[in-house]
Amino acid sequence: MKKALLSCFTAVAILGAAATQADSPAALDLPQIGEPADNTLSPSEEKTLGGRVVAQLYGANYMLEDPELREYISTLGWRLASASQTKPPSLTFFMIRDPRINAFALPGGYIGVNAGLLLAASNESEVAGVLGHELAHVTQRHIARTQEDTQVATVATWLAVIAAIIAGSADPDVVIGALSVGQAMNYQRQVNYTRAHELEADRIGIQTMARAGFDPAGMGGFFSKLEQQSRLYGSGLPEILRTHPLTTNRIAEARGRAAEMPKVVLKESIEFGFMQARARVLTAERPSEAMDHYSNELAAGHDTPTNRYGLALALSVQGQADNADRVLAPLLEKYPRHVTLNLLQARILALQQKNDEALAVLARTTQLYPRYAPALLEYADTMMAAGKPAEARQLLITREQTLGTQLETYNLLAQAARELNNLPEASYQTGVYLFLRGDAGNAIAQLDAGLRLPDLTPQERARLAAKRQEVRDTLPENWRPPRERRDRM
Repeated sequence: MKKALLSCFTAVAILGAAATQADSPAALDLPQIGEPADNTLSPSEEKTLGGRVVAQLYGANYMLEDPELREYISTLGWRLASASQTKPPSLTFFMIRDPRINAFALPGGYIGVNAGLLLAASNESEVAGVLGHELAHVTQRHIARTQEDTQVATVATWLAVIAAIIAGSADPDVVIGALSVGQAMNYQRQVNYTRAHELEADRIGIQTMARAGFDPAGMGGFFSKLEQQSRLYGSGLPEILRTHPLTTNRIAEARGRAAEMPKVVLKESIEFGFMQARARVLTAERPSEAMDHYSNELAAGHDTPTNRYGLALALSVQGQADNADRVLAPLLEKYPRHVTLNLLQARILALQQKNDEALAVLARTTQLYPRYAPALLEYADTMMAAGKPAEARQLLITREQTLGTQLETYNLLAQAARELNNLPEASYQTGVYLFLRGDAGNAIAQLDAGLRLPDLTPQERARLAAKRQEVRDTLPENWRPPRERRDRM
């Protein structure tokens, strides 16, 4: 599965997979090189294609759906975006459950980071360097610009190709073969064009990360690390080197640009180490793998916050709540107000069936960090486990920072509604949850189920019907049931 996954990103990142929604032959006419990118792939079409690729990633369980990791990556990403000289579009950052080193930008402002990249980085500036590079691909609309020099496929064709690659092999010949089906793509010409984009993304990315307060040497440092590792791989290059070809010239240019900028000395936040530990624990192939890793680190005398937190988290995942509590205690004593540690403490207390104590910790934490969505979600989830669905629902609907920023909000609202026997609300929230994950078909099915419920109030019916219409309107005409297509004629 993991080998198949990144081939999808090779296809999207190197070849700049693009689409149009039209079905007529005229829609496949290509503009001349130099015409605006919108003429080949409009922003709305980019968003459509990127969203559907993301939906397939959700459906294939490739997403690492951890609110804390997603919040961390999103915070880094938006910090960079706020310093960008080009205003970015709506951005969506997410983590991929894959231990290999890679990051990628999809059409429409979707930026993904593999867990393996976070584990390979030595500091936060290295992660920021990669994110700054990917953000530049988005702000400069490199995929749409690449399409000025290549043939355009329909959305349906590209989705079929991507699905085939995800289900297939990481063999480059298989990838190129899949991408050639039904098309006459000039592969080498497009790769050369993409290399120019890579250099542009490096230049803009370094400038952006410097303006955002990160060490601009982070990008070159990470490139150097990859170059050293690539010597050990032989033909089996790290995936990021397949999607982002690395040369000695690129490394030298990145270092040169960084040297021209004011030197930044950063005090590393312990949050970076905590998120590295979360990535390691949550992507371990065997449940005991991360526990053994951090146990060995502590036994060797490396009693760092990262290692201690990692072991406590791994123990909690294994259900060893008492041992996790013991390991975490020294960290809590040193950093009693740290949000990540308090959330883990609450989880451990819940595992020990101490729900009231867990809720007290979360109440205090959400008072200290009222806009930190992962804390609010943990609080609501613990309320649900303690048999308090009404309180959980009230928390979620009155803290708007979770709505629209964390998909799990809608899943929890649906669970609370079912517990309260509010089936129309459960159908609505489940539909929203599925729709935001890109699963429009099942979202419509859930909303239809809600509309079939007896004794709906006029307000409930109108709400369900309006959301159904919203979801349906996002589907291409040829993806709709025949009857719905006729209704629009």
